[in-house]
Amino acid sequence: MARRPLTPGTPEQAGLDAGELAGLVAAVDALPARGWCGGAVVAAGRGPHLVVEHATGWAVRWASATEPAAHPVPATPDTPFDLASLTKLFTAIVAVQHLERGAFALDEPVAAHVPEFGAAGKRHITPRQLLTHTSGLRPELPFHDGHGLDLLWAEPPTRGGYCYSDLNLLALQAVLERTSGQRLDTLIRDGVTGPLGLTSTRFGPVPGAAATEDQRRPVAKADRGMLRGVVHDENAHALGGVTGHAGLFSTARDLATLCRALLAGGTVDGVRLLAPESVGLLLDAPGLGFVVDQPWFMGGLAGRGAAGHTGFTGTSLVLDRATDTFLVLLATTVHPVRPRHPDSGPRAVAASHLARAVR
Repeated sequence: MARRPLTPGTPEQAGLDAGELAGLVAAVDALPARGWCGGAVVAAGRGPHLVVEHATGWAVRWASATEPAAHPVPATPDTPFDLASLTKLFTAIVAVQHLERGAFALDEPVAAHVPEFGAAGKRHITPRQLLTHTSGLRPELPFHDGHGLDLLWAEPPTRGGYCYSDLNLLALQAVLERTSGQRLDTLIRDGVTGPLGLTSTRFGPVPGAAATEDQRRPVAKADRGMLRGVVHDENAHALGGVTGHAGLFSTARDLATLCRALLAGGTVDGVRLLAPESVGLLLDAPGLGFVVDQPWFMGGLAGRGAAGHTGFTGTSLVLDRATDTFLVLLATTVHPVRPRHPDSGPRAVAASHLARAVR
């Protein structure tokens, strides 16, 4: 049975405590003044009710690392943000859609579809290992120095156990594109953003997006200046901006709608994104693409099977099937420059406010 779509609602309609939600908004409002981010948008709700949708700070605050913008641009609820690694969630959803269609199997070798990937001892790595970051691949490679994917094909697995790696999603992208004959941006548009009406979710360039970093060596891996509307991730930029690990831009409302579809079991307002068992593959521990029960950014929502992800630019998403709640926090923690010591404390604080709000 189709579930109701996401609609604005009150705390009372959603069964949430208004005081805790006010505390959530106040905590987010304080973040730009604290210097944690240039600006932020938060969206939160329960069931079909979007109860919080709030913007604070600036979409553009700095012209460079040291020079304030002559005409700062306030953040609004409709401001698109560079999602960074939240892109991985869309790639994972498309992968599970292809599993449903039998395009490939979770436990067959990736090399069965991308033969060049099987070099350097990788011939037994499977899509499941890519999606759970257990392939043994290192976190990243220097594509930003002018190398193409040949660098990935020649890379041997060097780690044991869990190792979070952008390379996994680049390899998965190759599987999806080889088995479908279509580019990843088309697969995400046709499989996710189009059916759900996520009109603000797309790969760059996105001229009206929130600015990210004044990107310069040696802190960054490339000299590109102040970035706005083009992908922040240096490797994604070098590979053309459409990659499985980074490159998407979106709004808090669009991501809240995606959360609603997953919390509704994969079908919402008559639109089928996934079968319920496929949603389980994504959200049940250890999660395919999603991570599960991580208190460092999920706060009090962790512990009952909450799933989500974070992104380097300051983005995060958490959905909790136990309470039917969701939280999206989009922020620019790298504006004007990336922090020396990244802090996910504010993400956890926001999530804990939502957890305490549940009646």
